[in-house]
Amino acid sequence: MQMHYPYTLFHGGKNGMEKSKFLRSSQAVMDSVDDQLRNSNPPEVTETYRRLCAQGYSDQDARQLIGAAVANESFMILVHHDVFDRARYVATLHNLPRLPRSHA
Repeated sequence: MQMHYPYTLFHGGKNGMEKSKFLRSSQAVMDSVDDQLRNSNPPEVTETYRRLCAQGYSDQDARQLIGAAVANESFMILVHHDVFDRARYVATLHNLPRLPRSHA
């Protein structure tokens, strides 16, 4: 299954500073995905990755979808000042490939 768009926490702007912030944010999200997969912590990340790949998503697309869940939880923490909610994060993972709604 081919995805034609990335899902990221921040949208890049036109100027260099915004683009740099966007790239750092995107890389931080993907680093988090890689770390969670490598350590299978939480185990639902690995389960979700395997499920998405079995559904036909490429490695990159599965990781980007998981990144959407990471970005969503990060958004809730950074913008809404919530604490990390494992149940919410796992529910978001279980709902993939359906992307989380915006909570803006």
